[in-house]
Formats: sequence, structure tokens, C-alpha cells
Amino acid sequence: MNNELKDGDRHQQRQQKLKEKVDQKIDNAQIERGLVLVITGNGKGKSSSAFGVVARSVGHGFKAKVVQFIKGTWACGERELLEKNDVEFAVMATGFTWETQNKDKDRDAALAVWEQAKAFLQDESVYVVVLDELTYMLSYDYIDVDEVIAYIQNRPREQSVVVTGRAAHRKLIEVADTVSEVRNVKHGFDSGLKARIGIDW
Repeated sequence: MNNELKDGDRHQQRQQKLKEKVDQKIDNAQIERGLVLVITGNGKGKSSSAFGVVARSVGHGFKAKVVQFIKGTWACGERELLEKNDVEFAVMATGFTWETQNKDKDRDAALAVWEQAKAFLQDESVYVVVLDELTYMLSYDYIDVDEVIAYIQNRPREQSVVVTGRAAHRKLIEVADTVSEVRNVKHGFDSGLKARIGIDW
């Protein structure tokens, strides 16, 4: 019984110290403005995380817009759901680059959808803009990274931007407020498991 009390006391003391640290961080976080989030890495779930942010924003009554690079030829469960809740999608709709194998066509499609993204990034009524798989467009030099950075930095103050995709450009990471890296530990596809509707897309 005595040891249990001592363990309980030690636990309480540890949790109290943790609470004080968390409370201090909360007190220090007083800046209010839109955020730039980058979700990168080789693991699965980057776009899903971005769509989670959109769902959260829409749930609070805010307006969100999504720009999808690379993807767009498959059905997208998130798009099916979110469009019913007035989330506008601008979709490149060329599919994966290893399928098109046409650099000029892909670049033209990327630039066309980037024009729509620029309009979203200047619209004060939009609370969240997702630039899904944008990192590939920068890696392939389809879209100028400095132009992207300029539009992100000059967006309306209350607007947040979520960028997804592997190998995020260092300039994107520098301007981001929050960067998360999704690491691939294990993927069913590598074991021959087919992508599953409602789970993978």
C-alpha cells in the first residue's frame, strides 16, 4: 500500500510538471493567423491528413478549396463527400506521370490547375487551401517554386495552406509553420494487396 502511494505520488508529480510545461506553451502561443502545413515523406496518408483538415474546417463552417496535382483519374471518396459540402476541387486529372509519360502535356496541365490555385490563394473568403501532391510539380520543374512561395506568403492573413507530397522542396519547408513527415514502415501493396475502395481511395 505504501509503495502504491509512493508510485501514485511520483506519477502525480510527473504529470504536474508536464501540465506546467504544456500550460506555459499554451500561454506563449498568442499569435493568430493562418498556418502553412507541409505533410511530406514516403509513407501513406499525406493526402488523407490534408482532407482531415478540410473536413475539420468545413465542420466549423469555414470555406475550403482543394487543388489536386498528379491524381484525378481515379474516383476519390474524399472528393465525393466534400463536394457535397460545397468544397470546390480543381483537379489536374492527368493521372500519375508514369502513366502519361508526356512531360509537355503534364506541365501544361499543371500550369492550368496552378492558375486555379492562385485564385484560391488570393480569395479572402477561403479559410483553407489544400495543394495536394504539389511537391512533385516543383521537383519536376513544372511550376516555379519561387512563384509558389510568393503566393503562399502573400495569401490572406487568415487563410491556411496545406501542401502534400514526397520530397518537399527546402523552400517550402522553410516557409512552413508545421512540417510532418510520414514514414513508410510497411505497406500492404508491397505484399501484393490491392488498393481498397474506401480505404486507399
